Amino acid sequence: MLSGEQELAVMGEPAGSAPVKNAVIDIQTENPGRDHIVWSLFNTLFMNICCLGFVAFAYSVKSRDRKMVGDITGAQGYASTAKCLNIWALVLGLLLIIIFIIVFATRSGPSFSLHFRI
Repeated sequence: MLSGEQELAVMGEPAGSAPVKNAVIDIQTENPGRDHIVWSLFNTLFMNICCLGFVAFAYSVKSRDRKMVGDITGAQGYASTAKCLNIWALVLGLLLIIIFIIVFATRSGPSFSLHFRI
């Protein structure tokens, strides 16, 4: 019985064979960064002070689009803007909640009971 190499030598190359072409695939190992889309979605739904959460979400989507196209520099710029807007939305939202709690905690003592007297 002939082995594969011996069989090829006996049979020769196929009649219509073309030269083999090699393809090189360049895979980028660089991490393009985060786009902060989940954080932006959270701020859009729960802490949308002055629409900062929505604007941050828009920049996060732009960052993800730029990353898909391959524009790493543009993606990082949009992600940086989204991160800054998310920080501001979170800080302002937490401050508003704290102020809301303080105002209603100090106001609810005597004035709250006066409203419900019959």
